[in-house]
Amino acid sequence: MKNRRGRHYDILCAGELLVDFISSGYAESLEEANSFERHMGGSPANLCMNMARLGNNTSLVASVGHDDMGSFLVDFVKKTGVDCSLVRQVAAPTTLILVTRTKAVANFEAYRLADARISGNQLPDERLRQTSIFHTTCFGLGKKPGQTIIMKAARRAVELGCQLSIDANYAPKTWPDREDPRKFVAEFCNLGAIVKVSEVDWERLYGSPFESAEFAAQFFIKMGASLVCVTMGGDGAYVADSKKGEFLQARQVNVKDTTGAGDAFWSGFLTAWLDGHSPLDCAKAGRSMAEIKIGHFGPLQENVDKSLIYKDL
Repeated sequence: MKNRRGRHYDILCAGELLVDFISSGYAESLEEANSFERHMGGSPANLCMNMARLGNNTSLVASVGHDDMGSFLVDFVKKTGVDCSLVRQVAAPTTLILVTRTKAVANFEAYRLADARISGNQLPDERLRQTSIFHTTCFGLGKKPGQTIIMKAARRAVELGCQLSIDANYAPKTWPDREDPRKFVAEFCNLGAIVKVSEVDWERLYGSPFESAEFAAQFFIKMGASLVCVTMGGDGAYVADSKKGEFLQARQVNVKDTTGAGDAFWSGFLTAWLDGHSPLDCAKAGRSMAEIKIGHFGPLQENVDKSLIYKDL
């Protein structure tokens, strides 16, 4: 059962660290939103922080502006215990996203600036050798030069013994051309990645209706993914490897904010994977962590006792 690899960093997340301005009240569209609240955001950063809150040793690679918002973000992430030694402040404004507060899929508008300014010296071989999981997102891969740097590092990470992980969170607003993200997701699969994808991600990425979780999972498995988790919000999740697939039912919870729920889920999932749990138990741990996040507005503020995400195992 033991799966911890004896490396200093359990996970290195590369990609976006940004400011989320979330509507103060529930809104179906940004046009309806009258006021916004500032929160730290960015999927890789959220994942890094949530895994740190669960007791993992985490490292973040990201770029923010040399401005007040950039300093706010770096200070916020550091306080959770994430290693930010490879986070860089650059001469471009910090990226921000306007987001609707919702109980379903949030509407958003991204203003991408500093987040894509990742450079090669932020992903040295020395750090990759010390890392168990190398994780990124379609958002992080959506703009050069960060795209080129992250992909090069992912290939090198596999050579150095890292397990790849990718959140296929593609959105046309951040990456209008579907061909590139499909190509990069396929390469991650070919390199044996663990893949997280939602039914909404699938439809955006492949431009076709979501047929079934089984079909989506097998699609990635056939491309070489080692493990796939298809998340379906209130309809549960489906997890599969090359041997079998299993469905996990969602549970009723008091929803306060769905922003970052997917990142919370993945932090629980990957923590359980590092601890050597079965794919289904990884999904159960992810579900429990997502439930904790959904019941809280904005990013989680406190550490989470790992036993809370393992209570159903």
